[in-house]
Amino acid sequence: MKTDIILAGVGGQGILSIASCIGVAAMNENLYVKQSELHGMSQRGGAVQSHFRLSDKPIFSDQIPLGQADIILAVEPMEALRYLPWLSENGMLVTDSAPFINIPNYPDTETILSEIKKLKKHVLVDANGLATSIKSPKSANIVMLGAASKYLQVSFNSLENAVCEIFKNKGTVIVETNIEALKLGRDFAEKYLCN
Repeated sequence: MKTDIILAGVGGQGILSIASCIGVAAMNENLYVKQSELHGMSQRGGAVQSHFRLSDKPIFSDQIPLGQADIILAVEPMEALRYLPWLSENGMLVTDSAPFINIPNYPDTETILSEIKKLKKHVLVDANGLATSIKSPKSANIVMLGAASKYLQVSFNSLENAVCEIFKNKGTVIVETNIEALKLGRDFAEKYLCN
């Protein structure tokens, strides 16, 4: 078993928290993990991406070759498109549908979403809307993690435990809210794929 994941977004959207949750879940299931990160001008809203590889056998490189990613998990739709060259022919794109417009010439949102919808395997999530529905807009990244959970090759229970471990120092309310966000994302993706 091997899963290669590209995590993509904009600085401040919680990409590294997603990576931490997946990493803790994978290690708790005795899987091997390799991760590399590229921080653009993340403090100024620049691109942030991470190559994340997990396997039941040792992994020798932290870089995913072009056309080999099983999943792109993006918290920003234009960033999702930026990394499509890494997605395998049968790969799944899971992305937030809400743009993070931080440049004056940001492309038309409908054009971006229509490109995403051309992919055979995709899930478009209004993560900000779902997170706001539970009064926690900051948990949009965990909504996205939940939406991608079916494809990550770690159990949902392990992801829940990882969220608890990652957020435990922030208090019970934050932990419970993020568990709710995780479940909300998973439930949304299941409904999306049934439509």
